[in-house]
Amino acid sequence: MRLAYLDADEVIPEKATVTVAKKNDRTQMEELVHEPGVTYIFNRGYIDYAVFDRYCRDEIFFVTRLKSNTHIEPLEEMEVPAGSLLSADCLVRIGSQQKKMKHALRMVQTEDSQGNLLFLVTNRFDS
Repeated sequence: MRLAYLDADEVIPEKATVTVAKKNDRTQMEELVHEPGVTYIFNRGYIDYAVFDRYCRDEIFFVTRLKSNTHIEPLEEMEVPAGSLLSADCLVRIGSQQKKMKHALRMVQTEDSQGNLLFLVTNRFDS
């Protein structure tokens, strides 16, 4: 399901696809994630470096959580303002030597409500 965030008070289902239960959700990414200028948020199960590079090239913005075993190549560390919920803000490249993204991403580190570390990557650099 794709949700549209209209404002602080309104998030509505904007598009959905129905599949058989055995079908992998990942197969629906092309159907749901395709519009330039839109920011998509999805789960870490959808990590695909070639697709992420295409999103970067086509200006399809995304935010996703990294898997714990993701290889991260730090490129540049940004300053984190005092009092921020972020503990790190970096420019990174993800992937191994054999399979690596061509485009750099922004990675932020924060904690969830239970104190677990979260590593989020995005191709948005404007905020």
